Amino acid sequence: MTSAAPDKGYEPAAPEEGYERGLGSRQVQMIAIGGAIGVGLFMGAGANIAKAGPSIILMYALAGVVIFFIMRALGELLLYRRSTGSFAEYIREFLGPFFGYATGWTYWLLWVVTGMAELTAAAIYINFWFPSIPQWVSALVFLVLLFGVNLISVKVFGEVEFWFSMVKVTAIIGMIVIGLGVLTLGFSDAGDTAAVSNLWSHGGFFPNGIGDSLMTLQGVMFAYIAVELVGVTASESEDPERTLPKAINTLPWRIIIFYVGALLVLLAVVKWTEFSAGESPFVHGFSKIGIPFAAGIVNFVVLTAALSSCNSGMYSTGRMLRDLATSGEGPRIFARLNIRKSPAIGITFSVLLMGIGVVLNYVVPEKAFTYVTSVATAAGIWSWLMILFAHIQYRRAFRAGRLPASSFPAPGGSFFSWVAVVFLLIVTCMVAYDKDARVSLYVGAGWAVCLVIGWYVLKARGGAQPLDASGTAEPERVSK
Repeated sequence: MTSAAPDKGYEPAAPEEGYERGLGSRQVQMIAIGGAIGVGLFMGAGANIAKAGPSIILMYALAGVVIFFIMRALGELLLYRRSTGSFAEYIREFLGPFFGYATGWTYWLLWVVTGMAELTAAAIYINFWFPSIPQWVSALVFLVLLFGVNLISVKVFGEVEFWFSMVKVTAIIGMIVIGLGVLTLGFSDAGDTAAVSNLWSHGGFFPNGIGDSLMTLQGVMFAYIAVELVGVTASESEDPERTLPKAINTLPWRIIIFYVGALLVLLAVVKWTEFSAGESPFVHGFSKIGIPFAAGIVNFVVLTAALSSCNSGMYSTGRMLRDLATSGEGPRIFARLNIRKSPAIGITFSVLLMGIGVVLNYVVPEKAFTYVTSVATAAGIWSWLMILFAHIQYRRAFRAGRLPASSFPAPGGSFFSWVAVVFLLIVTCMVAYDKDARVSLYVGAGWAVCLVIGWYVLKARGGAQPLDASGTAEPERVSK
Protein backbone atom coordinates (compact mmCIF):
# COMPACT_ATOMS: atom_id res chain seq x y z
CA MET A 1 0.00 0.00 0.00
CA THR A 2 1.01 3.60 -0.32
CA SER A 3 1.37 6.31 2.29
CA ALA A 4 -0.95 6.66 5.25
CA ALA A 5 -2.30 9.98 4.03
CA PRO A 6 -3.76 10.96 0.71
CA ASP A 7 -1.52 12.39 -1.96
CA LYS A 8 -1.26 16.16 -1.43
CA GLY A 9 -1.68 16.64 -5.16
CA TYR A 10 -5.01 14.89 -5.22
CA GLU A 11 -7.93 17.20 -5.94
CA PRO A 12 -11.33 15.51 -5.96
CA ALA A 13 -13.76 16.79 -8.50
CA ALA A 14 -16.54 19.05 -7.37
CA PRO A 15 -19.70 17.27 -6.22
CA GLU A 16 -21.86 19.22 -8.69
CA GLU A 17 -20.44 17.27 -11.63
CA GLY A 18 -23.57 16.94 -13.71
CA TYR A 19 -25.39 13.88 -12.34
CA GLU A 20 -29.08 14.20 -11.67
CA ARG A 21 -29.94 13.79 -8.00
CA GLY A 22 -32.98 11.71 -8.82
CA LEU A 23 -32.86 8.93 -6.21
CA GLY A 24 -35.13 9.58 -3.25
CA SER A 25 -34.97 7.98 0.20
CA ARG A 26 -37.59 5.38 -0.74
CA GLN A 27 -35.55 4.23 -3.74
CA VAL A 28 -32.16 4.25 -2.03
CA GLN A 29 -33.56 2.19 0.86
CA MET A 30 -35.07 -0.38 -1.47
CA ILE A 31 -31.93 -0.53 -3.64
CA ALA A 32 -29.99 -1.25 -0.44
CA ILE A 33 -32.47 -3.97 0.53
CA GLY A 34 -32.47 -5.47 -2.96
CA GLY A 35 -28.67 -5.55 -2.96
CA ALA A 36 -28.81 -8.02 -0.08
CA ILE A 37 -31.20 -10.40 -1.85
CA GLY A 38 -30.16 -11.99 -5.10
CA VAL A 39 -29.63 -15.15 -7.10
CA GLY A 40 -26.91 -16.10 -4.63
CA LEU A 41 -29.69 -16.75 -2.10
CA PHE A 42 -32.48 -18.00 -4.35
CA MET A 43 -30.30 -20.38 -6.39
CA GLY A 44 -26.82 -20.58 -4.86
CA ALA A 45 -28.08 -21.61 -1.44
CA GLY A 46 -29.05 -25.05 -2.81
CA ALA A 47 -25.45 -26.13 -3.45
CA ASN A 48 -24.31 -24.59 -0.17
CA ILE A 49 -26.97 -26.44 1.83
CA ALA A 50 -25.92 -29.72 0.21
CA LYS A 51 -22.32 -29.11 1.31
CA ALA A 52 -22.80 -27.64 4.79
CA GLY A 53 -26.24 -28.80 5.96
CA PRO A 54 -27.92 -26.60 8.58
CA SER A 55 -24.57 -24.94 9.41
CA ILE A 56 -24.97 -22.90 6.21
CA ILE A 57 -27.15 -20.60 8.33
CA LEU A 58 -24.10 -19.81 10.47
CA MET A 59 -21.97 -19.22 7.37
CA TYR A 60 -24.42 -16.67 5.96
CA ALA A 61 -24.57 -14.96 9.37
CA LEU A 62 -20.77 -14.87 9.71
CA ALA A 63 -20.30 -13.46 6.21
CA GLY A 64 -23.09 -10.96 6.90
CA VAL A 65 -21.24 -9.60 9.93
CA VAL A 66 -18.13 -9.03 7.82
CA ILE A 67 -20.18 -7.38 5.09
CA PHE A 68 -21.56 -4.98 7.71
CA PHE A 69 -17.99 -4.06 8.73
CA ILE A 70 -17.19 -3.35 5.07
CA MET A 71 -20.28 -1.20 4.62
CA ARG A 72 -19.61 0.83 7.76
CA ALA A 73 -16.08 1.47 6.50
CA LEU A 74 -17.50 2.58 3.15
CA GLY A 75 -20.13 4.69 4.91
CA GLU A 76 -17.48 6.61 6.84
CA LEU A 77 -15.64 7.37 3.59
CA LEU A 78 -18.83 8.39 1.78
CA LEU A 79 -19.71 10.97 4.43
CA TYR A 80 -16.18 12.20 5.09
CA ARG A 81 -16.75 14.09 1.84
CA ARG A 82 -19.30 13.74 -0.95
CA SER A 83 -18.49 11.11 -3.58
CA THR A 84 -18.67 12.17 -7.21
CA GLY A 85 -19.63 8.86 -8.74
CA SER A 86 -17.92 5.79 -7.27
CA PHE A 87 -16.03 4.50 -4.27
CA ALA A 88 -12.93 4.10 -6.50
CA GLU A 89 -12.41 7.81 -5.93
CA TYR A 90 -11.59 7.20 -2.26
CA ILE A 91 -9.25 4.35 -3.16
CA ARG A 92 -7.49 6.65 -5.60
CA GLU A 93 -7.21 9.29 -2.89
CA PHE A 94 -5.87 7.10 -0.09
CA LEU A 95 -4.03 4.26 -1.83
CA GLY A 96 -2.76 5.99 -4.93
CA PRO A 97 -3.81 6.36 -8.58
CA PHE A 98 -2.89 2.82 -9.66
CA PHE A 99 -5.13 1.17 -7.06
CA GLY A 100 -7.99 3.51 -7.92
CA TYR A 101 -7.51 2.72 -11.60
CA ALA A 102 -7.31 -1.04 -10.95
CA THR A 103 -10.34 -1.07 -8.65
CA GLY A 104 -12.46 1.01 -11.02
CA TRP A 105 -11.80 -1.30 -13.94
CA THR A 106 -12.14 -4.44 -11.80
CA TYR A 107 -15.50 -3.33 -10.41
CA TRP A 108 -16.59 -2.59 -13.97
CA LEU A 109 -15.51 -6.10 -15.00
CA LEU A 110 -17.42 -7.57 -12.04
CA TRP A 111 -20.70 -6.11 -13.24
CA VAL A 112 -20.12 -6.91 -16.92
CA VAL A 113 -19.44 -10.56 -16.05
CA THR A 114 -22.34 -10.67 -13.60
CA GLY A 115 -24.57 -9.14 -16.26
CA MET A 116 -23.68 -11.95 -18.65
CA ALA A 117 -24.48 -14.56 -16.00
CA GLU A 118 -27.76 -12.94 -14.99
CA LEU A 119 -28.95 -12.60 -18.60
CA THR A 120 -28.27 -16.29 -19.13
CA ALA A 121 -30.03 -17.17 -15.88
CA ALA A 122 -33.05 -15.02 -16.80
CA ALA A 123 -33.31 -16.76 -20.17
CA ILE A 124 -33.27 -20.16 -18.44
CA TYR A 125 -36.02 -19.03 -16.07
CA ILE A 126 -38.18 -17.94 -19.02
CA ASN A 127 -37.77 -21.44 -20.47
CA PHE A 128 -39.59 -22.72 -17.39
CA TRP A 129 -42.79 -21.26 -18.84
CA PHE A 130 -41.95 -21.06 -22.55
CA PRO A 131 -39.54 -23.88 -23.42
CA SER A 132 -39.96 -23.25 -27.15
CA ILE A 133 -38.37 -19.79 -26.97
CA PRO A 134 -34.61 -19.96 -27.68
CA GLN A 135 -32.51 -18.78 -24.73
CA TRP A 136 -30.67 -16.22 -26.81
CA VAL A 137 -33.95 -14.51 -27.76
CA SER A 138 -35.01 -14.06 -24.12
CA ALA A 139 -31.54 -12.85 -23.15
CA LEU A 140 -31.51 -10.31 -25.99
CA VAL A 141 -34.98 -8.98 -25.13
CA PHE A 142 -34.03 -8.46 -21.47
CA LEU A 143 -30.74 -6.84 -22.47
CA VAL A 144 -32.49 -4.29 -24.69
CA LEU A 145 -35.25 -3.54 -22.16
CA LEU A 146 -32.87 -2.92 -19.26
CA PHE A 147 -30.58 -0.89 -21.52
CA GLY A 148 -33.51 1.40 -22.27
CA VAL A 149 -34.35 1.75 -18.58
CA ASN A 150 -30.82 2.86 -17.73
CA LEU A 151 -30.55 5.17 -20.73
CA ILE A 152 -33.69 7.19 -19.98
CA SER A 153 -32.84 8.62 -16.55
CA VAL A 154 -31.70 7.71 -13.06
CA LYS A 155 -35.28 8.25 -11.82
CA VAL A 156 -36.55 5.50 -14.11
CA PHE A 157 -33.71 3.22 -13.02
CA GLY A 158 -34.52 3.90 -9.37
CA GLU A 159 -38.22 3.23 -9.86
CA VAL A 160 -37.66 -0.04 -11.75
CA GLU A 161 -35.14 -1.22 -9.16
CA PHE A 162 -37.57 -0.24 -6.38
CA TRP A 163 -40.24 -2.58 -7.76
CA PHE A 164 -37.78 -5.37 -8.52
CA SER A 165 -36.63 -5.20 -4.91
CA MET A 166 -40.21 -5.00 -3.65
CA VAL A 167 -41.01 -8.32 -5.36
CA LYS A 168 -37.99 -10.01 -3.75
CA VAL A 169 -38.70 -8.62 -0.29
CA THR A 170 -42.39 -9.54 -0.41
CA ALA A 171 -41.58 -13.05 -1.60
CA ILE A 172 -39.05 -13.73 1.17
CA ILE A 173 -41.37 -12.41 3.87
CA GLY A 174 -44.21 -14.51 2.44
CA MET A 175 -42.02 -17.62 2.48
CA ILE A 176 -41.05 -17.03 6.11
CA VAL A 177 -44.67 -16.49 7.19
CA ILE A 178 -45.87 -19.63 5.38
CA GLY A 179 -42.99 -21.67 6.80
CA LEU A 180 -43.76 -20.53 10.34
CA GLY A 181 -47.39 -21.49 9.76
CA VAL A 182 -46.33 -24.99 8.73
CA LEU A 183 -44.13 -25.33 11.83
CA THR A 184 -46.67 -24.03 14.34
CA LEU A 185 -49.98 -25.19 12.86
CA GLY A 186 -48.85 -28.31 11.02
CA PHE A 187 -50.82 -27.66 7.84
CA SER A 188 -49.66 -28.63 4.30
CA ASP A 189 -48.08 -31.81 3.01
CA ALA A 190 -44.90 -31.11 5.01
CA GLY A 191 -46.70 -30.62 8.31
CA ASP A 192 -45.98 -34.13 9.65
CA THR A 193 -42.21 -33.90 9.22
CA ALA A 194 -41.63 -30.18 9.74
CA ALA A 195 -39.87 -29.52 13.06
CA VAL A 196 -37.15 -27.32 14.48
CA SER A 197 -35.26 -30.52 15.31
CA ASN A 198 -34.54 -30.89 11.57
CA LEU A 199 -31.74 -28.40 12.20
CA TRP A 200 -29.73 -31.01 14.13
CA SER A 201 -31.42 -34.41 13.75
CA HIS A 202 -29.88 -35.53 10.44
CA GLY A 203 -26.16 -35.79 11.07
CA GLY A 204 -25.92 -32.80 13.39
CA PHE A 205 -25.60 -29.08 12.78
CA PHE A 206 -22.26 -29.69 10.98
CA PRO A 207 -23.11 -32.98 9.19
CA ASN A 208 -20.08 -32.90 6.89
CA GLY A 209 -17.66 -31.33 9.35
CA ILE A 210 -16.65 -27.75 10.08
CA GLY A 211 -14.13 -27.78 7.22
CA ASP A 212 -16.74 -28.41 4.53
CA SER A 213 -18.97 -25.76 6.08
CA LEU A 214 -16.18 -23.16 5.95
CA MET A 215 -15.50 -24.03 2.29
CA THR A 216 -18.98 -22.74 1.41
CA LEU A 217 -17.97 -19.21 2.42
CA GLN A 218 -16.70 -18.48 -1.09
CA GLY A 219 -20.17 -19.20 -2.50
CA VAL A 220 -21.84 -17.37 0.36
CA MET A 221 -19.83 -14.21 -0.35
CA PHE A 222 -21.16 -14.15 -3.92
CA ALA A 223 -24.66 -13.76 -2.47
CA TYR A 224 -23.62 -10.45 -0.88
CA ILE A 225 -22.10 -8.88 -3.99
CA ALA A 226 -24.03 -5.67 -4.76
CA VAL A 227 -24.49 -4.39 -1.19
CA GLU A 228 -21.73 -1.85 -1.96
CA LEU A 229 -23.90 -0.45 -4.78
CA VAL A 230 -25.21 2.04 -2.22
CA GLY A 231 -21.79 3.69 -2.48
CA VAL A 232 -22.25 4.17 -6.22
CA THR A 233 -25.71 5.71 -5.79
CA ALA A 234 -24.37 8.32 -3.34
CA SER A 235 -23.75 10.95 -6.01
CA GLU A 236 -27.35 10.72 -7.23
CA SER A 237 -29.09 10.58 -3.86
CA GLU A 238 -31.21 13.58 -2.90
CA ASP A 239 -30.07 13.55 0.73
CA PRO A 240 -27.08 11.18 1.17
CA GLU A 241 -26.31 12.44 4.69
CA ARG A 242 -29.63 11.02 5.85
CA THR A 243 -30.39 8.14 3.49
CA LEU A 244 -26.98 6.43 3.36
CA PRO A 245 -26.51 5.92 7.15
CA LYS A 246 -30.05 4.59 7.38
CA ALA A 247 -29.51 2.19 4.48
CA ILE A 248 -26.24 0.88 5.93
CA ASN A 249 -27.39 0.62 9.54
CA THR A 250 -30.41 -1.48 8.59
CA LEU A 251 -28.19 -4.01 6.77
CA PRO A 252 -27.90 -6.36 9.80
CA TRP A 253 -31.69 -6.58 10.04
CA ARG A 254 -31.93 -7.38 6.34
CA ILE A 255 -29.38 -10.16 6.71
CA ILE A 256 -31.10 -11.56 9.80
CA ILE A 257 -34.52 -11.59 8.13
CA PHE A 258 -33.77 -12.43 4.51
CA TYR A 259 -30.86 -14.85 4.91
CA VAL A 260 -30.70 -16.25 8.42
CA GLY A 261 -34.45 -16.13 9.01
CA ALA A 262 -35.44 -17.54 5.63
CA LEU A 263 -32.94 -20.41 5.82
CA LEU A 264 -33.82 -21.22 9.43
CA VAL A 265 -37.47 -21.63 8.53
CA LEU A 266 -36.75 -23.48 5.27
CA LEU A 267 -34.41 -26.04 6.87
CA ALA A 268 -36.80 -26.58 9.76
CA VAL A 269 -39.70 -27.29 7.38
CA VAL A 270 -37.70 -29.56 5.03
CA LYS A 271 -34.67 -31.56 6.18
CA TRP A 272 -31.41 -30.48 4.58
CA THR A 273 -30.68 -33.88 2.98
CA GLU A 274 -33.46 -33.27 0.43
CA PHE A 275 -31.71 -30.26 -1.14
CA SER A 276 -29.12 -30.44 -3.91
CA ALA A 277 -27.11 -28.25 -6.25
CA GLY A 278 -28.69 -27.09 -9.50
CA GLU A 279 -32.10 -26.24 -8.08
CA SER A 280 -33.59 -23.45 -6.02
CA PRO A 281 -34.04 -24.63 -2.42
CA PHE A 282 -37.11 -22.40 -2.17
CA VAL A 283 -38.76 -23.98 -5.22
CA HIS A 284 -38.04 -27.43 -3.78
CA GLY A 285 -39.21 -26.44 -0.31
CA PHE A 286 -42.49 -25.00 -1.54
CA SER A 287 -43.07 -28.09 -3.66
CA LYS A 288 -42.79 -30.18 -0.49
CA ILE A 289 -45.26 -27.92 1.28
CA GLY A 290 -47.68 -28.52 -1.57
CA ILE A 291 -48.65 -24.94 -2.36
CA PRO A 292 -50.26 -24.70 -5.82
CA PHE A 293 -48.09 -23.07 -8.48
CA ALA A 294 -45.23 -22.81 -5.95
CA ALA A 295 -42.56 -23.55 -8.53
CA GLY A 296 -43.95 -20.93 -10.91
CA ILE A 297 -44.22 -18.30 -8.18
CA VAL A 298 -40.67 -18.77 -6.97
CA ASN A 299 -39.39 -18.97 -10.54
CA PHE A 300 -40.91 -15.52 -11.13
CA VAL A 301 -39.15 -14.22 -8.02
CA VAL A 302 -35.80 -15.68 -9.12
CA LEU A 303 -36.30 -14.14 -12.58
CA THR A 304 -36.90 -10.78 -10.89
CA ALA A 305 -33.72 -11.20 -8.85
CA ALA A 306 -31.69 -11.88 -12.00
CA LEU A 307 -33.13 -8.86 -13.84
CA SER A 308 -32.58 -6.68 -10.77
CA SER A 309 -28.91 -7.66 -10.64
CA CYS A 310 -28.42 -7.03 -14.36
CA ASN A 311 -30.22 -3.68 -14.07
CA SER A 312 -27.92 -2.65 -11.22
CA GLY A 313 -24.91 -3.80 -13.22
CA MET A 314 -25.73 -1.55 -16.16
CA TYR A 315 -26.21 1.37 -13.80
CA SER A 316 -22.95 0.73 -11.99
CA THR A 317 -20.75 0.15 -15.06
CA GLY A 318 -21.74 3.45 -16.66
CA ARG A 319 -20.86 5.40 -13.50
CA MET A 320 -17.61 3.51 -13.01
CA LEU A 321 -16.47 4.18 -16.59
CA ARG A 322 -17.29 7.86 -16.21
CA ASP A 323 -15.29 8.03 -12.99
CA LEU A 324 -12.34 6.42 -14.76
CA ALA A 325 -12.66 8.82 -17.69
CA THR A 326 -12.82 11.95 -15.54
CA SER A 327 -9.76 10.71 -13.65
CA GLY A 328 -7.82 10.26 -16.88
CA GLU A 329 -7.78 6.47 -16.46
CA GLY A 330 -10.15 5.59 -19.28
CA PRO A 331 -11.23 6.87 -22.71
CA ARG A 332 -12.44 10.46 -22.39
CA ILE A 333 -15.58 9.74 -24.37
CA PHE A 334 -16.97 7.86 -21.35
CA ALA A 335 -17.04 11.13 -19.39
CA ARG A 336 -19.92 12.52 -21.43
CA LEU A 337 -23.49 12.68 -20.14
CA ASN A 338 -26.57 12.73 -22.34
CA ILE A 339 -29.29 15.37 -22.05
CA ARG A 340 -30.90 13.34 -19.28
CA LYS A 341 -27.62 13.44 -17.29
CA SER A 342 -26.95 9.75 -17.76
CA PRO A 343 -23.50 8.34 -18.78
CA ALA A 344 -25.06 6.85 -21.91
CA ILE A 345 -21.84 6.10 -23.81
CA GLY A 346 -20.34 4.16 -20.90
CA ILE A 347 -23.58 2.23 -20.40
CA THR A 348 -23.77 1.44 -24.12
CA PHE A 349 -20.20 0.11 -24.18
CA SER A 350 -20.87 -2.11 -21.17
CA VAL A 351 -24.13 -3.40 -22.62
CA LEU A 352 -22.40 -4.33 -25.88
CA LEU A 353 -19.95 -6.47 -23.90
CA MET A 354 -22.77 -7.97 -21.84
CA GLY A 355 -24.26 -8.91 -25.18
CA ILE A 356 -21.48 -11.48 -25.50
CA GLY A 357 -23.53 -13.43 -22.96
CA VAL A 358 -26.35 -13.64 -25.49
CA VAL A 359 -24.00 -15.28 -28.00
CA LEU A 360 -22.55 -17.60 -25.35
CA ASN A 361 -26.01 -19.05 -24.68
CA TYR A 362 -25.28 -21.34 -27.64
CA VAL A 363 -21.92 -22.63 -26.48
CA VAL A 364 -21.40 -22.19 -22.72
CA PRO A 365 -21.40 -25.53 -20.89
CA GLU A 366 -23.24 -26.03 -17.62
CA LYS A 367 -20.20 -25.34 -15.44
CA ALA A 368 -19.59 -21.98 -17.10
CA PHE A 369 -22.14 -20.31 -14.81
CA THR A 370 -20.15 -21.50 -11.79
CA TYR A 371 -16.95 -20.19 -13.34
CA VAL A 372 -18.52 -16.81 -14.08
CA THR A 373 -19.85 -16.40 -10.54
CA SER A 374 -16.47 -17.35 -9.07
CA VAL A 375 -14.80 -14.67 -11.23
CA ALA A 376 -17.38 -12.16 -9.97
CA THR A 377 -16.66 -13.21 -6.37
CA ALA A 378 -12.91 -12.71 -6.85
CA ALA A 379 -13.51 -9.25 -8.32
CA GLY A 380 -15.86 -8.45 -5.44
CA ILE A 381 -13.30 -9.50 -2.84
CA TRP A 382 -10.71 -7.21 -4.48
CA SER A 383 -13.14 -4.28 -4.38
CA TRP A 384 -14.02 -4.92 -0.74
CA LEU A 385 -10.35 -5.19 0.24
CA MET A 386 -9.57 -1.87 -1.43
CA ILE A 387 -12.48 -0.20 0.41
CA LEU A 388 -11.14 -1.54 3.71
CA PHE A 389 -7.54 -0.47 3.07
CA ALA A 390 -8.72 3.00 2.00
CA HIS A 391 -10.73 3.26 5.21
CA ILE A 392 -7.71 2.22 7.29
CA GLN A 393 -5.61 4.92 5.60
CA TYR A 394 -8.33 7.51 6.15
CA ARG A 395 -8.48 6.69 9.87
CA ARG A 396 -4.70 7.11 10.12
CA ALA A 397 -4.88 10.52 8.45
CA PHE A 398 -7.82 11.54 10.66
CA ARG A 399 -6.02 10.53 13.87
CA ALA A 400 -3.00 12.55 12.72
CA GLY A 401 -5.23 15.60 12.29
CA ARG A 402 -4.76 15.84 8.54
CA LEU A 403 -8.41 15.21 7.61
CA PRO A 404 -11.79 16.16 9.07
CA ALA A 405 -14.06 13.70 10.87
CA SER A 406 -16.81 11.88 9.02
CA SER A 407 -20.42 12.41 10.11
CA PHE A 408 -20.84 8.61 10.04
CA PRO A 409 -17.80 7.08 11.81
CA ALA A 410 -17.33 3.32 11.76
CA PRO A 411 -17.57 1.68 15.20
CA GLY A 412 -14.17 0.65 16.53
CA GLY A 413 -12.30 2.87 14.10
CA SER A 414 -10.20 0.73 11.77
CA PHE A 415 -10.17 -2.37 14.04
CA PHE A 416 -13.11 -4.09 12.39
CA SER A 417 -11.75 -3.17 8.97
CA TRP A 418 -8.67 -5.24 9.80
CA VAL A 419 -10.90 -8.08 10.98
CA ALA A 420 -12.72 -7.98 7.63
CA VAL A 421 -9.41 -7.92 5.72
CA VAL A 422 -8.24 -11.10 7.47
CA PHE A 423 -11.58 -12.79 6.77
CA LEU A 424 -11.48 -11.94 3.05
CA LEU A 425 -7.91 -13.20 2.74
CA ILE A 426 -8.97 -16.51 4.33
CA VAL A 427 -11.84 -16.79 1.84
CA THR A 428 -9.36 -16.15 -0.99
CA CYS A 429 -7.27 -19.07 0.24
CA MET A 430 -10.40 -21.24 0.17
CA VAL A 431 -11.03 -20.19 -3.43
CA ALA A 432 -7.48 -21.29 -4.29
CA TYR A 433 -8.12 -24.67 -2.63
CA ASP A 434 -11.35 -25.37 -4.52
CA LYS A 435 -10.63 -26.85 -7.97
CA ASP A 436 -13.78 -25.40 -9.57
CA ALA A 437 -13.50 -21.92 -8.08
CA ARG A 438 -9.73 -21.78 -8.64
CA VAL A 439 -10.30 -20.73 -12.24
CA SER A 440 -11.24 -17.27 -10.95
CA LEU A 441 -7.67 -16.78 -9.71
CA TYR A 442 -6.31 -17.72 -13.13
CA VAL A 443 -8.65 -15.21 -14.75
CA GLY A 444 -7.69 -12.70 -12.06
CA ALA A 445 -4.00 -13.14 -12.84
CA GLY A 446 -4.66 -12.55 -16.53
CA TRP A 447 -6.78 -9.49 -15.73
CA ALA A 448 -3.99 -8.14 -13.49
CA VAL A 449 -1.52 -8.42 -16.35
CA CYS A 450 -3.93 -6.50 -18.61
CA LEU A 451 -4.32 -3.80 -15.97
CA VAL A 452 -0.57 -3.38 -15.53
CA ILE A 453 -0.03 -3.16 -19.29
CA GLY A 454 -2.87 -0.65 -19.56
CA TRP A 455 -1.37 1.43 -16.76
CA TYR A 456 2.06 1.62 -18.40
CA VAL A 457 0.45 2.50 -21.73
CA LEU A 458 -1.46 5.25 -19.94
CA LYS A 459 1.72 6.59 -18.35
CA ALA A 460 3.60 6.41 -21.64
CA ARG A 461 0.93 8.59 -23.25
CA GLY A 462 1.48 11.32 -20.68
CA GLY A 463 -0.07 9.95 -17.51
CA ALA A 464 -3.55 10.23 -16.12
CA GLN A 465 -5.09 13.59 -17.02
CA PRO A 466 -8.19 14.25 -14.92
CA LEU A 467 -11.13 15.95 -16.61
CA ASP A 468 -13.69 18.36 -15.30
CA ALA A 469 -17.42 17.71 -15.36
CA SER A 470 -17.72 18.63 -19.02
CA GLY A 471 -15.11 16.09 -20.06
CA THR A 472 -12.28 18.57 -20.78
CA ALA A 473 -8.85 18.38 -19.20
CA GLU A 474 -8.25 20.47 -16.10
CA PRO A 475 -5.03 22.39 -16.87
CA GLU A 476 -3.94 22.74 -13.26
CA ARG A 477 -4.06 18.96 -12.78
CA VAL A 478 -2.65 17.74 -16.09
CA SER A 479 0.64 15.86 -15.84
CA LYS A 480 3.58 17.53 -17.47
